[in-house]
Amino acid sequence: MPTYMTQFSHTHDAVLRLVKNPEDRSAPIRALVEKLGGTLIGMYYSTGDYDGLVIFEAADARAAGTLVLAVSLPGHLSRTRTTQLFTVAEGMEMMGAAGQHSYPGPKG
Repeated sequence: MPTYMTQFSHTHDAVLRLVKNPEDRSAPIRALVEKLGGTLIGMYYSTGDYDGLVIFEAADARAAGTLVLAVSLPGHLSRTRTTQLFTVAEGMEMMGAAGQHSYPGPKG
């Protein structure tokens, strides 16, 4: 099953609510991921450009997109960014396959 990482940022209002009343948001994420046939690998808070990230497995990109859209519906997120992740073995396989092809660079 493909693995995805979704980074997220909360709205200012959501931050105020979470600071006033901290809650474990991984529980509802896990429930929705599992309802869509996937597995939650982990949820982490972070500093920097995003407030946190969720790593999960989903059947395909459509299921991953459905998850992100459904989680965004309440309006508590100001932005999301979803990236498909690959294992080292998958990356090496892609590198080997890429080495079998040629592509001309720009002329100029």
